[in-house]
Amino acid sequence: MPNTAYISVGSNIGERLENCKSAAAWLNGRNGIRIVAHSRYFYTEPVGYIDQPWFVNAVFAVETNLSPLALLETLQLAQRAYGRPETGIRFGPRVLDLDILFYDDMIMDDPGLIIPHPRLAQRCFVLEPLCDIAPELVHPVLGISARKLLERLPPDGSGCEPMDTK
Repeated sequence: MPNTAYISVGSNIGERLENCKSAAAWLNGRNGIRIVAHSRYFYTEPVGYIDQPWFVNAVFAVETNLSPLALLETLQLAQRAYGRPETGIRFGPRVLDLDILFYDDMIMDDPGLIIPHPRLAQRCFVLEPLCDIAPELVHPVLGISARKLLERLPPDGSGCEPMDTK
């Protein structure tokens, strides 16, 4: 039986929307990965390093027979294929960013991978698209649904606006 993982995708360099759509297409059908749900795309304000363009972000659910570390390797391969360097400014501009948010209800703390993603509960740009496809998904550490996590975010004005991609 395949596992279900939730992946965030983002870009703020070049053709941001096209980068995200193309990366999703690149991943879908890769050996061991099949996208089963996809959120809307959102314009999102940068977090951390703010002197950069807004991002385009989305979340998709995949069915996979890959282990979490093998899935991570595939996401990193996609990032390199799209021209993302291995090093750069932390939280800085990037042509493509792919992160594993959840992998089934797994809790993992490996030097190279933490699941669930350690900062997802504080990020509108993750929670808003996640709620598009899995609002009742429960965070296995916090015991709270994605919808409740989103409702708990402070109204600090951080930008997260749905895009009209039609």
